[in-house]
Amino acid sequence: MLRVATRGSSLALAQARHIASLLGGDVELVVVETVGDKRLDVPIWEIGGRGVFVKEVQAAVLDGRADFAVHSAKDLPAVHPEGLVLAAVPEREDPRDALVGSTLDGLPAGARVASGSVRRRAQLAWLRPDLTFSGLRGNIETRLSKAGDFDAIVVAAAALNRLGLADRATELLPPDRMLPQVGQGALALEARAGDTPVLEALAALDHRLTRLAVDAERAYLRELGGACDLPVGALATVDGDEIALTAILAALDGHVVVRQSGTGTDPEELGRSVARQVLDEGGGAWLLEGLRGLT
Repeated sequence: MLRVATRGSSLALAQARHIASLLGGDVELVVVETVGDKRLDVPIWEIGGRGVFVKEVQAAVLDGRADFAVHSAKDLPAVHPEGLVLAAVPEREDPRDALVGSTLDGLPAGARVASGSVRRRAQLAWLRPDLTFSGLRGNIETRLSKAGDFDAIVVAAAALNRLGLADRATELLPPDRMLPQVGQGALALEARAGDTPVLEALAALDHRLTRLAVDAERAYLRELGGACDLPVGALATVDGDEIALTAILAALDGHVVVRQSGTGTDPEELGRSVARQVLDEGGGAWLLEGLRGLT
């Protein structure tokens, strides 16, 4: 029997059980509480940004309590800890962001939108400079229960879909308006390097098109030094052997959004290339330096 490490939220458990079913069901869940789950009163970027929902789960795999871990790919830092590898990326769910409570164009002037993501806030501020923002933490059910306190909240469409709550979405924001987080909508299965039986079992779940797309997005984040929770978004699509990647880097207030695109056949090279375009041609190096000074 394989043991899978997972967070204890309803979404994380649903994702882990989905993977267990794909593996035939003979899987034991090892539930782990993370820093991000404990510190719900503090914005994510103040407690470490990317990685606050995965470090303890990764530790359970490294120390042998579990054979592999299931993460939301958007929560993974750009670099894996020593001893772990990305064993598989199953087929992706909807990568888009969803507004609950109103459409974007239907929001009144000065409307209050709740989100715990600096990426979402920055892009919404770019699209609608009149909007005001409030923080929002907690699991999906908690966030939905607070939706009535605001004009709208923003959540991942994939989370709603996986929990059977797709009807709560008022509008799905297209990527040409709101680029998702790197890896959003995808799951990432991490296992110990060299654990051949587990790696072979998980390899059967790897979805080629999703893996290429997520690898390109993560390469973009890695080139930016993406250990911090910055206003960064990226989405790749694959047609045959060609990968198309669009990515952004934004100012926290949304007054500046650097957006670049590229195509290629090697996801690592493409991610790095688009990152260099953002940094060298789009003025992103200056923007990134300022953002790091704030983290």
